[in-house]
Amino acid sequence: MEYRKFGDTFVLRLEPNEEICGSILALAEAENIALAEISGLGAVDEFTVGAFNTETKEYRSNTFRGIYEIVSLTGTLTRKDGAPYLHAHFAAGDLQGQVVGGHLNRANISATAEIVIRAIAGTVERKFSETIGLNLFSFEK
Repeated sequence: MEYRKFGDTFVLRLEPNEEICGSILALAEAENIALAEISGLGAVDEFTVGAFNTETKEYRSNTFRGIYEIVSLTGTLTRKDGAPYLHAHFAAGDLQGQVVGGHLNRANISATAEIVIRAIAGTVERKFSETIGLNLFSFEK
């Protein structure tokens, strides 16, 4: 992973075999990023995405392997219990142009990834909602 900081924005490049979520969380820890928005693109050869079932309050995850281009990587960085917390969604297309996606659990880079992280002044924590079953933004002071 290599990155440069320009004002409030980090421009990050990932190399083959690096993992997206772990890399973003490592950067957030190293640079003490408490709140940010994320976007990116690139190529992956394996990734796991899921969808949240609002009735059972569980994620169903699917893992894909092959040649994929990242169509969209978008998300937020916040804090939960003082540690960086990544919430990202991901879509990738295969050689036939079919796209799959969902909540990003992990993604392994095959060629490169170009990710932009724009830090936002402030902090937003996460708090688990029993009603919804997810870690939601918490604006409590």
